[in-house]
Amino acid sequence: MIKVNGRMMDWHKDMYVTDVLKVCGYTYPDLIISLNGKHISKDFLSSTTISDGDRISIIHPIVGG
Repeated sequence: MIKVNGRMMDWHKDMYVTDVLKVCGYTYPDLIISLNGKHISKDFLSSTTISDGDRISIIHPIVGG
């Protein structure tokens, strides 16, 4: 199991950050993501693997005027 924004989520082998985003329904291109407290750059989302027990925070910035 992993924790995404404080909620438990099933984990599977060979899971990447992009898999988590897809399962959670995030489509906005400019998300702020941290894995176990460390910021993950947009360039590394598809190559960063998720391990069992990891904590992921996903922040969707809101812009207004």
